[in-house]
Amino acid sequence: MTKYSGFRKPAHRLAGAAAVLAAALALAACSARPSSDSRPLVLTTFTVMKDMAKSIAGDRLRVESITSPGEEIHDYQPSPEDIRRGADADLVIQNGLGLERWFEKFTSQSGAETVVASKGVTPIPIAEGDHKGEPNPHAWMSPKNAKIYVDNMVAAFSKLDPSHAKEFKANGKAYKARLDAIANDMQKKLAAVPQEQRALVTCEGAFSYLTRDYGLAEHYLWGVNAEGAMTPKRVAAVQDSVKKNRIPAVFCESTVEGKMDAVVQATGAKYGGTLYVDSLTDAKGPAPTYLKLLEYDTKTIASGLAGGAS
Repeated sequence: MTKYSGFRKPAHRLAGAAAVLAAALALAACSARPSSDSRPLVLTTFTVMKDMAKSIAGDRLRVESITSPGEEIHDYQPSPEDIRRGADADLVIQNGLGLERWFEKFTSQSGAETVVASKGVTPIPIAEGDHKGEPNPHAWMSPKNAKIYVDNMVAAFSKLDPSHAKEFKANGKAYKARLDAIANDMQKKLAAVPQEQRALVTCEGAFSYLTRDYGLAEHYLWGVNAEGAMTPKRVAAVQDSVKKNRIPAVFCESTVEGKMDAVVQATGAKYGGTLYVDSLTDAKGPAPTYLKLLEYDTKTIASGLAGGAS
């Protein structure tokens, strides 16, 4: 397979991790079954990117996600089966910006090319917590940034399968038009929130790009999902912000649901609802696709801040 500058190989290997993963790969390979699907295999690190990639690839590529709907992405631990799939992949797409802290270990046993979907995004630094100053990785929560993801995927797929490059380009153009429509709808819904109530309080600081795009203040319990990320100091700071600014509703993400209870109890703010960021739902849930995720989150935020919280 031809290599190109849009792909990035891991910079180095961790010897201990490589040995463990090599053993896992050997065990997994014993139960591997050759696929009858001859299409190139594209492996994404999480479900949001899988959905975007499938929309661009159409039927020309086989697109799968390492993580499943509902799974936490930041500290995910790849299984032996994941390692085997990585070894079989023709292309692996990661978000980048520090989202997948396990990614280098995963690719240490894979010869697949890798591409960073967020390449070209201007990152927003995390403002609070242990990861203060690091890039906020949740860039896909801005439809503007998502269009950059689309362009990177179109370029990657066109290099992987040049015979269908025109199709990938057309699919990407159509998908960006859908993103523009979603962005316009988000603007209308969030602009309707009264000025004094335009503050989004969440568990993880996963909405910095969305709040920037649509003019909301942002408060959160921690910057990035990680063990020990929530501290009494941060909880107290958020409680003070909610009280001082009379914020009517607070929210939490699906993968860490329940962590906002102390703020609700201490401030009297309503729980505005569960938001989806790092993972899609299954087909029966409210966010089975990336575009549905944006629609659902926007509706939930606008309703909660306008007084419609449950």
